[in-house]
Amino acid sequence: MAQHYNCSDPSARSAGVEAAVAAVGRGELVVLPTDTVYGIGADAFDPRAVAGLLAAKGRGRHKPSPVLVASTDALGDLVEDLPGPAEDLIKAFWPGGLTLVLRHRASLSWDLGETGGTVAVRMPDHPLALELLAAAGPMAVSSANLTDRPSPEDCEAAFRMLGNSVAVYLDGGRTAGPVSSSIVDLSGDTPVLVRDGVLPVAELTEVVPDLIVP
Repeated sequence: MAQHYNCSDPSARSAGVEAAVAAVGRGELVVLPTDTVYGIGADAFDPRAVAGLLAAKGRGRHKPSPVLVASTDALGDLVEDLPGPAEDLIKAFWPGGLTLVLRHRASLSWDLGETGGTVAVRMPDHPLALELLAAAGPMAVSSANLTDRPSPEDCEAAFRMLGNSVAVYLDGGRTAGPVSSSIVDLSGDTPVLVRDGVLPVAELTEVVPDLIVP
């Protein structure tokens, strides 16, 4: 049976984060608020947990899960290198609604799906999400909806779709959604906008003038 925590109450928030960290450690799923929409998360380094995340959403491996981090320091353990444009974008927009696709370290023993050697990584601008990520470590997190259903802006909407496939729900109130993060692919020679999201394209190109916008 899923556990629900109203994180507007400080004691419930503390208990909820503790329960969520324990659930992640057991390979279970949690739902958490982000600065865009609610997300469903799992231990990024537990292939079975990530497979469970994709299954809960009804999503195939061809759409791998992004990874959320609590700080830029966590990137050093995840990616091979940070190209100059990545550093500029991180400085300008993290924490916030920007996901970067980068080459992950070949030594990592994870399986996020069919990534082609890349990882989509983001630092969300939400205090509850950052608190959980700081305690649990990098997490595979995707929007907490069934595939082809709207991304939820409140915890109850997430529960109606995902139910008891999730162990812990952290209710942080309504999120800013419904627009998802912008995605910039920096895994190749030239930066490419993969998804037009919450950040205006004009602001992105101001930081990275050679950004290709399809």
